[in-house]
Amino acid sequence: MKIRKTPVMDGQAPANVYIYENRKEEYIVIAIPALEWSFSFAYEEEAEAVAERLEASLKKRLDHERAALLAARLLGWAREM
Repeated sequence: MKIRKTPVMDGQAPANVYIYENRKEEYIVIAIPALEWSFSFAYEEEAEAVAERLEASLKKRLDHERAALLAARLLGWAREM
């Protein structure tokens, strides 16, 4: 599991981002407890589809611009796994 920190809202301290990879079952889970938010995707899913779903999920908690920026950052971190 990786733990990263990133600002999610103006004026708040950076929030912890938890990234868990299950290599046996081939999926990744990303969670941000400060937003009460989590997201999972399988290795086999198309990268573009994952990016769209991730951004749409984040838009439920954040504004459009912040969701797009955070989605790109999270996908980059997930790919490092």
